[in-house]
Amino acid sequence: MPRPHIAMRKIRHVLRLALGEQMSYREVGRATALPHTTVADYVRRARAAGLGWPLPEGMDDDAIDRVLFSRPEAPPGAKAVPDWATVHLELRKKRGVTLMLLWDEYRQAHPDGYAYSQFNELYRRWKATIDVVMRQDHKAGERLFVDFPGMTIPVYDPKTGQLAMKAELFVASLGASGYLYAEAFPSQGLMYWVAAHVHTFEALGGCPAIVVCDNLASGVTRAHRYEPEVNATYAEMAAHYGVAVMPARAYKPRDKAKAEIGVLLAERWVIARLRNRRFTSLAELNAAIVGLVAWLNDRPYKRLPGSRRAVFEDLDRPALRPLPATRYEFATWRRAKLGLDYHVEVRAEHHYYSAPYTLVGEVLDVRASAGTVELFHKGRRVASHVRSGQPGHTTDPAHMPSSHRRHASWTPARVMAWASKVGPSTAALAEAVMDRRPHPEQGFRTCLGIVRLSKRYGDERLEAAAARALALRSYTYRSVESILRHGLDRQPLPAERPVLTHPGHANVRGAAYYN
Repeated sequence: MPRPHIAMRKIRHVLRLALGEQMSYREVGRATALPHTTVADYVRRARAAGLGWPLPEGMDDDAIDRVLFSRPEAPPGAKAVPDWATVHLELRKKRGVTLMLLWDEYRQAHPDGYAYSQFNELYRRWKATIDVVMRQDHKAGERLFVDFPGMTIPVYDPKTGQLAMKAELFVASLGASGYLYAEAFPSQGLMYWVAAHVHTFEALGGCPAIVVCDNLASGVTRAHRYEPEVNATYAEMAAHYGVAVMPARAYKPRDKAKAEIGVLLAERWVIARLRNRRFTSLAELNAAIVGLVAWLNDRPYKRLPGSRRAVFEDLDRPALRPLPATRYEFATWRRAKLGLDYHVEVRAEHHYYSAPYTLVGEVLDVRASAGTVELFHKGRRVASHVRSGQPGHTTDPAHMPSSHRRHASWTPARVMAWASKVGPSTAALAEAVMDRRPHPEQGFRTCLGIVRLSKRYGDERLEAAAARALALRSYTYRSVESILRHGLDRQPLPAERPVLTHPGHANVRGAAYYN
């Protein structure tokens, strides 16, 4: 059976979390929407190939695919794994069937298989994964639960007094201590969703191992009960801070119980308390939110000693991972096919950026930040440009075919200067060629071809041929080349064509006739 197609970016994500962050296979599976057995298989293959994290520099998607999947599925001598689902059904549906009997049948089929005691232990482990009720026992610094409650706070225009926006409240809660962070944003859009996480990590002074989010559109591109697809920008931000994103399963409230508690506290002690206040800016609203959240974190527990802040300082903060040296720069991602002109478009500004012409027709990943546009092919960056912000083209000469590159640096003035070295008639002919094109650049090839004729016929003959072409009003390369080939440049120039005028006789009506 062929291997199912898994995006190589997701496999890189699996290796980063398992090998770099040392997360368990089940946690990596939840974060990447893959079965934990698939995660284990990828990690086993990587270790067998001698790969660690980070991957070797310059290793692209094709190289990873060859290293991981050109090897045999299992090392020689590996024991056959029973079909535990079948074992389970046999025990439940058929009277008299025991584990001893099923193990005996298994050993008959696989004499080198597991011993009876190991068979029993593996079955019990597999059975424990069925219909598990998840207990909310969180390790220090492990999980951060994030959500937008959905309730909004009005913000008014200070000049007109009219409603300016309905601010959305972002709420984050640490799993172990329940420590809260909240901030108001203009909307739940991707830019604000990512900024909320960045501000949260900076306020906490570190990063958790896992972020558990709901299936909102900004965080999850395609919501699915089993395989949710995390937004590329959101995933990039998580990778920058070394955290794993784990979307909560649909209709599974236990997955985000801490988030629900944090939202409930924010609704009762932040939004409800601010209901009678009138805010005229987002900054004023957030200043009020900071005070209420600080009070909430300092409020003593009712049944336990201490407060959320005290437990956070004692338990969560020491376990958080350090922040990276630089702040994440927001960027959007999309996929685009490289056109025949070896450019892709950034639609927000209708600007086109080049990539190596050898990739024409290939699908590239386009990363656009505030200052740069980067193009990736199979995980490898192939182009980087300073972002323009205006309609037009940005072309790196190194991305052009050699035939295009030779002409890219030419300008009308440079073409005229080169033609002038042959003589004034040649320069005049070059100017006429460019003047008769919608764009001067369209005449460059003709002009360069005409000037190069001097290498074969000499400057003197070319100058005479250019003068003859001007007299004939024939402004093409073929005409000049034909004049030289047939020796017409050595013949006298044709007489200048007379200007035709109409004779002034009575049959011609003038302007006075119509008056």
